[in-house]
Amino acid sequence: MSQPEKVVARSKRGVVTSPHHLASQAGAKVLRRGGTAVEAVIAAGAALAVLYPHFCGLGGDAIWIIADRAGRRKAIMGIGQAASDLPTLETIPARGPLSALTTAAVIDSWGKALGFSRENWQGKENLASLLADAIELAEAGFPVSRSQQHWHAFRSGEIESWPGVASAFVTQGLQRQPQIAEVLKTIALQGHREFYEGELAYRIAKTLKSVGSPIRMSDLAKTAATLTDTVSLTYRDMELLAPPPPSQGISTLAIMGILSNFPMRDVDPTSADFYHLCVEAVKQAFLDRGRIADPDFAAQHCAEWLARDYLAAKSDAIDPASALPWPHRFQTGDTVYLAAVDAEGRSASVLQSTYYDWGSGVLLPDTGILWQNRGAAFSTDPQSPNVLAPGKRPFYTLNPGLGLKNGMPHLLYGTQGADGQPQTLTVLLSRLIDHDFDPLSALTAPRFLLGRTFSDTRDNLKIEDAVGGNVLAELAGRGHEVIPIPALNALSGQAGVIRLNEDGWMEGAHDPRSDGCAIGI
Repeated sequence: MSQPEKVVARSKRGVVTSPHHLASQAGAKVLRRGGTAVEAVIAAGAALAVLYPHFCGLGGDAIWIIADRAGRRKAIMGIGQAASDLPTLETIPARGPLSALTTAAVIDSWGKALGFSRENWQGKENLASLLADAIELAEAGFPVSRSQQHWHAFRSGEIESWPGVASAFVTQGLQRQPQIAEVLKTIALQGHREFYEGELAYRIAKTLKSVGSPIRMSDLAKTAATLTDTVSLTYRDMELLAPPPPSQGISTLAIMGILSNFPMRDVDPTSADFYHLCVEAVKQAFLDRGRIADPDFAAQHCAEWLARDYLAAKSDAIDPASALPWPHRFQTGDTVYLAAVDAEGRSASVLQSTYYDWGSGVLLPDTGILWQNRGAAFSTDPQSPNVLAPGKRPFYTLNPGLGLKNGMPHLLYGTQGADGQPQTLTVLLSRLIDHDFDPLSALTAPRFLLGRTFSDTRDNLKIEDAVGGNVLAELAGRGHEVIPIPALNALSGQAGVIRLNEDGWMEGAHDPRSDGCAIGI
């Protein structure tokens, strides 16, 4: 099936965006039949769990930001916790059964979100209707995506060592997942808690134990997504919402708070000055990021970290002519961003993930579920607030965002890319807010990625070469170790944006670096 042309989708009745056009279509179907934004995202998210198995799935997590015109604003933290009975580890492996240390909360997040929709938005859909497209895709199959082809090839030589993974997920032709279809049917029939407390949970736990994961049935039963307050920061005339710790959402807010002390509206968004200020603001905010952890285990001082004077001091520390040296290791990770707005302006901004591409590499043969490796995000340093502990949630890279204008939803945004998420959101938000780019133009413009990655261990600034040779040279002259990468590069993340305008029009787009699109109904 050919992919739709990358355009800005416009509508007054609703918009959905995702990194795969078939998932966007699943969400758009729900909006067309009068469903809420939450219901549309569940349908699209379930489809993505099938369509993008290398980035998300039933063995992963999800974080939501939900807001409406009545003033409701909530985060749903669908984060699995560490197993109760943990092995002693000197280091936490990135792959394999001992990286599968945390439970998977994405399905419980669907249930929690659906409950919110029913209680607050008069939602009428159920899981049986919302999972129908995902079930059909898993049973009948679909043409394998470019992204899956890329990440299958990228892990060639490694993926073959993960039992069953290379054969279950193809590099060309039709991708089918009949076992996942059966799991989704069971959830549709029995409800979302079947994954955690029913016969399905028993089968999952039994298989996890057999492959060497420490997760047990009791751990699955304790897994619960939480509905909680967002954290926020005012940037220009907009209130930006982010999920609280253990998410790095406060890092994104801190970056924007630092940039608020500069006249960004007067800075040419194609200039070296623009990229330099964005990069240096990222560095200043990231210096504090090591303190983010599960608030049930370590005190989180969000108000202090986002205080105006504190961020102003960080702005003052930025040298407009010189780059701060940056020896901090980048953490890889992959995810999918999806969002929807319905006819009433009710909004859902969501990220789903299994952490690294292909998660832990542990495929459960009994169900076809590929389990996440979020356990690899913990530390084994006893002094770290993110040290591994039973029942604890790890530091979390997922941070979908939502901007309010005059108290009402105005911008929905998010991206794939682990540590790159706040970096991508920085340039996107400045282009959208300071320079009034339309969603597609903001997504298409060049981006950067600071730090080491899984494919490049140097402490450098990777930046898409579409910025031009003069900008690259000027950044190098300020002390940045600049490494040009091709335009629209996979390293730069896959982001999505929906904007609600004051005239009633909604407009959205998905990244040209993805297989996706936005659809307006």
